[in-house]
Amino acid sequence: MAKATTQFICQECGAESAKWTGRCAACNSWNSIVEEPTSHRAPSKVATTQAIALMAVPSAPEDRRPTNVAGLDQVLGGGIVPGSVILIGGEPGVGKSTLVTQAAMQIAGQETVLYVSAEESPKQVKMRTERLGRLPENFLITSENFVESIATLIPAASLVIVDSIQAVRTDSLQSAPGSVGQVRECAAILQRIAKETDVPIVLIGHVTKDGSIAGPRVLEHLVDVVLYFDGERTGPYRVLRAAKNRFGATEEIALFEMGETGLRYVENASAALLSERSKEASGSAVVPIMEGTRCLLAEIQALCTPSFLTSPRRVITGADYNRMTIVLAVMEKRLNMRMGAQDVFINVTAGLRIDEPAADLPALLAAASSLRDKPLRPDLIAFGEVGLGGEIRSVNHADRRLKEAARLGFKNALVSANQAHSDDAGLKVVKAVDVQQAVKISGVDGARS
Repeated sequence: MAKATTQFICQECGAESAKWTGRCAACNSWNSIVEEPTSHRAPSKVATTQAIALMAVPSAPEDRRPTNVAGLDQVLGGGIVPGSVILIGGEPGVGKSTLVTQAAMQIAGQETVLYVSAEESPKQVKMRTERLGRLPENFLITSENFVESIATLIPAASLVIVDSIQAVRTDSLQSAPGSVGQVRECAAILQRIAKETDVPIVLIGHVTKDGSIAGPRVLEHLVDVVLYFDGERTGPYRVLRAAKNRFGATEEIALFEMGETGLRYVENASAALLSERSKEASGSAVVPIMEGTRCLLAEIQALCTPSFLTSPRRVITGADYNRMTIVLAVMEKRLNMRMGAQDVFINVTAGLRIDEPAADLPALLAAASSLRDKPLRPDLIAFGEVGLGGEIRSVNHADRRLKEAARLGFKNALVSANQAHSDDAGLKVVKAVDVQQAVKISGVDGARS
């Protein structure tokens, strides 16, 4: 038997090295872990091959298998492509298993679906699945977690779901499941089988603290589609977005509502997100955000209270922390508002997360509204980037934002003085050069508090 050797694998790019010097030579990263293969692999035999002209390759018609789950098919671009490998990531408890189970139950009505539950027993999966509806006969399940055993079951199925890829292991490595080497090797084996058998495989993946899928980045490069399922576990809404799609666009998102009977697709997302908004409360502003090519209206709430701490608290939920601290610093410097003496809490409702700079201006108006305890006009939306000098900068997709706001009944929009837009938006567009003018237009007094 060959002697086991130590092998170093970079967590970021998956590069291997027999000798570790402290930094990855491939991606210049410090991160690494150690894998110990049970034995050396036998060298592969090189077969004689030849290249052919691309025009000689027969064309295959696009054949997608609809999941019949509204929203999921939309994000996938019409359905699941045979032989594709789909990776779905999200925080624990957000509803990843529920989403893929609903799709599996729809497909299992006509074809065979194999559910590989590497983390739960079949009884646990059945208890969770029964609340979603009647179980079809073609819904097969196994709790096997060795990828070599799973591979023997794949050709007999029309769809395979692996929950989760971090719990699957291979005999060729003696490291624990979930390690970089195990995740990469198992995913590569499953990807090869999917291409050979034309059976699509859905992989469910864990995420790290920063929200990215756990494991080497090569995992995301290996698969055909990468989907992220986001949302607060305690909230009702979930957002499904595509980060990569070799068979369609990555500009589609879908909003789902979690209920007792599973996930329900929300067609009018903007109305649902604003359904519980209090129009008379201070500290509330509405911003049209872009999710791919789709525009959603979201509510940003702010609460400013006098601080009795040496370092006032800054709690930001659903927005970029660094951008919000810049907004508060601009309010202190350019508006003479004493934000340094305030505990500030900023929240994007419904569990959404906003990363674009268009949220700067509405966040500033919400904080100013809370500080002065004066509500903004209920028919006003705002969007724009706030510069360090207090100027308001324009953002992209202004027409889509304005039309979505008009569709929901908003009458006024506050934007940058340099913002380009069409004249047929359907609402009154008011422009401001800087934050002083914006606060004055919104009706919130910008005097020193």
